[in-house]
Amino acid sequence: MTLDGRPVPAEADRPRMRAERHAKLQEQLAAQGLDGLVLLGTSAVAYATGAGAPACDSGRAALLRPVAVVVAGAGHPHLFTPYPEGAPPELPAGNLHPPVYPDLDDGAAVLAGHLRELFGGGARLGCDELPHPLGRALAGAVDAVPASSVLGAAKLRKTVDELACIRAAQRINEQAMVDVQRMLRPGVRQTDLTACFLRRIVELGAEQNGIDPIWQVMPPTKADGPWTVHGDLAFPTPSGPRELRDGDVVWVDTGIHVGGYASDFGRTWIVGDDPTPTARQRAQFDRWRTVMDAVLARCRPGASGLELAQAATVAAGGGTTTPWIEHFYLAHGVGTDSAEMPMIGTDLGESFDAQLVLEPGMVLVLEPVIWDDGAAGYRSEDIVAVTDDGWMPLSDHPYDPFVAT
Repeated sequence: MTLDGRPVPAEADRPRMRAERHAKLQEQLAAQGLDGLVLLGTSAVAYATGAGAPACDSGRAALLRPVAVVVAGAGHPHLFTPYPEGAPPELPAGNLHPPVYPDLDDGAAVLAGHLRELFGGGARLGCDELPHPLGRALAGAVDAVPASSVLGAAKLRKTVDELACIRAAQRINEQAMVDVQRMLRPGVRQTDLTACFLRRIVELGAEQNGIDPIWQVMPPTKADGPWTVHGDLAFPTPSGPRELRDGDVVWVDTGIHVGGYASDFGRTWIVGDDPTPTARQRAQFDRWRTVMDAVLARCRPGASGLELAQAATVAAGGGTTTPWIEHFYLAHGVGTDSAEMPMIGTDLGESFDAQLVLEPGMVLVLEPVIWDDGAAGYRSEDIVAVTDDGWMPLSDHPYDPFVAT
């Protein structure tokens, strides 16, 4: 399967990927009448520059974070970083700068001075974050607007090299999970699983861990459930020293990064020396598979998000109950962020889903949930990319110990 007439390579051409991302940012700056971007978020800096930074999580590098500046019409971004060794080799020397610290008054003043040199006065700049010191330093000098409209539009459709990075990250994540699942026995602690996972992803070549691994033991009823079934955010759900018991239903969720791109692994496991699903559990998986098949049958360019959400609901039995957890979604995108647009089945409603039309290059992490209150439920995540004429898988992991009937 192809994307814009090109096959997805076995390995990403990273210089080409960075050049194509820069071109997309330039296209959006021109379309939206902006003079440039000032980016502080870790994933946004990685997207704009391709720069790496050690010892930080996937979302925020705290005080020592790099800063990216994109000037409309320029051939390369500017990078201000305490880690120059993480800069891509094609970045011109004149575009690589010492670090600035926009969260501090002195550092914000230094960055504001650089921006005056690059843009002059009165520039209209997209900013993803504006800490108070930087906001004060820029007050009256620039027109700061949210950068989300530029970043969101640029990131929505992935290139073939971006897809290759996501697939590589997912492959490492899934390979590590083979070893983790072998440890799943009564008496094993969640922290033991985490230790195995983190060791294996490093051995396999991961560049960064994305989230604290989740090994969530699911109770039979929602009333006794963890935050995920009450509509609150699941991250972070810390790994604890809890010992797993025979028969525990465990919802797994992990994510690692390769080339700045995230993976997203989700499965349902059963703890036991013989973890054979009950008839009820097998039926839950079969219903989940029916929902997935219905969604994938409609996954193609031109289909709307609403069409996919409605197909999932009908396949789950119709009615008003949707096959995903309230306040979550049927699907979300993945890229330099572990969850980004497109999103389908959110609490923004059907009108939002109807406006989303699938295009080649969009990536969907499909994660329907089948829940029978009193008997827990089944959840897994699979990643697909929309191609020129359909979809292609970016994940490929078995559903053990469940088997479709």
